Amino acid sequence: MNKSILVTKRNGEKEPINLDKIHKVITWAAEGLDNVSVSQVELRSHIQFYDGIRTSDIHETIIRAAADLISQDTPDYQYLAARLAIFHLRKKAYNQFTPPPLYEHVKKLVASERYDQHLLEDYSQEEFQQMDNMIDHWRDMDFSYAAVKQLEGKYLVQNRVTGEIYESAQFLYILVAACLFANYPKDTRLAYIKRFYDAVSTFKISLPTPIMAGVRTPTRQFSSCVLIECDDSLDSINATASAIVKYVSQRAGIGINAGRIRALGSSIRGGEAFHTGCIPFYKYFQTAVKSCSQGGVRGGAATVFYPLWHLEVESLLVLRNNRGVEENRVRHMDYGVQINKLMYQRLIKNENITLFSPSDVPGLYDAFFADQDKFDALYHQYEQDVNIRKRVVKAVELFALLMQERASTGRIYIQNVDHCNTHSPFNPQVAPVHQSNLCMEIALPTKPLNNINDEKGEIALCTLSAFNLGKIESLDDFEELADLTVRALDALLDYQDYPVPAAKNSSLNRRTLGIGVINYAYYLAKHGVKYSDGSANNLTHRTFEAMQYYLLKASNNLAKEKGACPLFNETTYSQGILPIDTYKRDLDSITKEPLHYDWQSLRESIKTYGLRNSTLSALMPSETSSQISNATNGIEPPRGYISIKASKDGILKQVVPEYNKLKDLYELLWQIPNNTGYLHLVGIMQKFIDQSISANTNYDPTKFPNDKVPMKQLLADLLTAYKYGVKTLYYHNTRDGAEDIQGDIQPASSDDGCEGGACKI
Repeated sequence: MNKSILVTKRNGEKEPINLDKIHKVITWAAEGLDNVSVSQVELRSHIQFYDGIRTSDIHETIIRAAADLISQDTPDYQYLAARLAIFHLRKKAYNQFTPPPLYEHVKKLVASERYDQHLLEDYSQEEFQQMDNMIDHWRDMDFSYAAVKQLEGKYLVQNRVTGEIYESAQFLYILVAACLFANYPKDTRLAYIKRFYDAVSTFKISLPTPIMAGVRTPTRQFSSCVLIECDDSLDSINATASAIVKYVSQRAGIGINAGRIRALGSSIRGGEAFHTGCIPFYKYFQTAVKSCSQGGVRGGAATVFYPLWHLEVESLLVLRNNRGVEENRVRHMDYGVQINKLMYQRLIKNENITLFSPSDVPGLYDAFFADQDKFDALYHQYEQDVNIRKRVVKAVELFALLMQERASTGRIYIQNVDHCNTHSPFNPQVAPVHQSNLCMEIALPTKPLNNINDEKGEIALCTLSAFNLGKIESLDDFEELADLTVRALDALLDYQDYPVPAAKNSSLNRRTLGIGVINYAYYLAKHGVKYSDGSANNLTHRTFEAMQYYLLKASNNLAKEKGACPLFNETTYSQGILPIDTYKRDLDSITKEPLHYDWQSLRESIKTYGLRNSTLSALMPSETSSQISNATNGIEPPRGYISIKASKDGILKQVVPEYNKLKDLYELLWQIPNNTGYLHLVGIMQKFIDQSISANTNYDPTKFPNDKVPMKQLLADLLTAYKYGVKTLYYHNTRDGAEDIQGDIQPASSDDGCEGGACKI
């Protein structure tokens, strides 16, 4: 290596390159790691050095050289690259490796309006010193390379125009804790801050993108998911579009229920005009969704919901289709198709489905969600009424079109609206669930807006988080984690701002939370069980029973302290009805696992004291936030031992946890023979989860004759999901023949409780 190469320092001065200094940094980063070579990294770096290279470019070259060496055989390069990236990040943020004192750091960033002023108003200098003593900055060294790049790209406070970064991860974690527990009594709040900081900084609790990126800054909207319902009027349609714009600009993913909008050709103003139908208004919503940037954190995205029996359904099902012209396509949103038992029965019996405009069949749309018996009676009545406009189609042909479009686009989702209301924490007679959200894990009541300030409408927000199953040693670990997470997220509801009154009223009256899991695939591998063969069924039953039990217990304890949520009376919990009372009994045929916790005592305590939160659980995709914890996504099997994800920072490689030890125990996505075992597991989880689950279906065409997945198989899986009580289905993934040894390349932000096109935490 030519030592005459000159390096350009940060202040513009030039000096000869110091290879010893570079060697020391790489050696420091390699300490304690297995199968990493300092000389390999140096060799790959040196050939890229040139005369006049900036010191920052040297850092980045070394980091990339280490990251390029990440492989199944040498997974620890992901930590070597991460440590080098942390070293570089701190130099950029602090001009030194050692972070400054917390109090000085907060004062500086409050002065520059990057942190919220309340931090200095609510906490004394002495309290900041106590928090500083809680921080372990060496926990930064536990991040993988993909995690550091996600932190840099999405979470750390920064100037997104210049790329300047102002903090490192441990300050993020402690300040999130400080913000959330600021209103707790002074004699207890520091203890809560320490417990919460320890849990999130050691990856036991995973926080969603809006919280990680926003709490501690002047921006105060942290709900990942926003559900907006539209009525069949121009005022409501305009109010819906306005609400979309407000929430997209606040980093939220949007679910839009547009099922009430009347069909093309319907009479309006007493026959004065023909209605233009759904598609022009869907286009209007799409424009609203895409109108705002989301500060570089995520792009605007929405899922639109409508019923399978809508008169325009055949036109709506193809809106994402690549064929057709712009006039009859709305391709930049996703769609959720709403189905119930009657529709499935018509399919099974090879009968017809009758399509209606909701405006022509009074009471039918509301009964579709609130009362299945009433829906059946009205539906049969309207089918016989010759005066009502309708169209009759073969059920098998309509379902075939649905599944064909789901398969070809991957983004036509399913909502079983009866399961969402019969196995629900809400009484459907007073608070029916009409829709889900961007990623199909939320199931909350909504009411249409008539104007943007309509306080009688109801916009549902859900605040997310997740437990890292990889950190669970005993199921009773959930008790402490549930207490911390419920307290933190409940406090967030009072801490955040609400741009729309209908959202504020709903959030503070229902106080809904959605707490899920990450690292399920690792959890199964660690316990030596698989997705496909039923061996994970009993473990899954025990795990999700414990999780929901302790979440309910935590919310019940909080209700004893702070009072039940104001609309607790609209929940089935208020009647003493728990998820274990309303699940689909077909599940008993696939697991005989008994209940292990004292549900009866909990039931009585809930009836006596209530719950602080109307809902507590939802299983979200967690694509991005799982990377921060170096965990597998949500409940999904990994596509490969290494996930290769495209991000704006380039290709990020992430190796599954404990690959060297557990590689023979992981069941990779395309090794799983079919969807049946996975759907059974989702059904078992759904027995306990009070909202819904982002569950995917996956197909490898090479496993079928002529490399084509038969329609019969698609419909069979749809019916299996329904039979076992699955409320929602998210993506339809088709294996495209890409090599999976290194994992399929996929967008790094196709997840998190609503991120970049999907809901991520």
